[in-house]
Amino acid sequence: MQERYQQNLQAAEARTGVQVDQGLRAYMLKVYNYMASGVLLTGIVSLFTANSQTMLGLLYQMSGTQIIGYTGLGWVALLSPLAFVIAMSFGLHKMKASTLQVLFWAFAGVMGLSLSSIFLVYTAFSITSIFFITAAAFASLSLWGYTTKKDISGWGSFLIMGLFGIIIAMIVNIFLASPAMQFIISIIGVLIFAGLTAYDTQKIKNMYYQYTDGTMVQKGAIMGALKLYLDFINMMLFMLRLFGVRR
Repeated sequence: MQERYQQNLQAAEARTGVQVDQGLRAYMLKVYNYMASGVLLTGIVSLFTANSQTMLGLLYQMSGTQIIGYTGLGWVALLSPLAFVIAMSFGLHKMKASTLQVLFWAFAGVMGLSLSSIFLVYTAFSITSIFFITAAAFASLSLWGYTTKKDISGWGSFLIMGLFGIIIAMIVNIFLASPAMQFIISIIGVLIFAGLTAYDTQKIKNMYYQYTDGTMVQKGAIMGALKLYLDFINMMLFMLRLFGVRR
């Protein structure tokens, strides 16, 4: 995987004329490798959970193959990823890099538990095909964010406002249960996380030059991977809502 990203970055740098910085490249490859490994761990845990009746029984209230609610443990699995993100963000400067890394892997594993329900809602072929479509889009957007000479930092406020907007709209739609509103939310969600992928990549790249020691570089790589992981997963989930084939 590292070799593939190395080739992609070299090709992108050659096309755009970006000056090669070996330290930056090594840092970005570390970010991508953490991110990809986290997605892989999430997928493994999610697939295992979806195929284990014991695990499903611990997480969900089931009626046949349909999920009708969450157990207490299921609510913990659903909400704890947010707790991990908050802990990592606020504890960045106090935690050791090794602690931050353990929390990242724990976060990815718990995300696997919380996302196991998609295997009960959508067909395996649908999930697989949308995963690869999302991966291709993510790679293109992230490489553009890395190589572009355009300053896209101004996107941040707009994208964050849009993110809060769709969160509010999703909460409202829980009560309205409007398919049309869900369709619009999904389209906007894909666009927002597509934009965040490019924006976060450029921000992660620029932050590298602000780190003063190796420890902060290591921590920055983990936190950068967390941001890109969230961009990828959310873009995929909105794509599933748009194009996924239900069982």
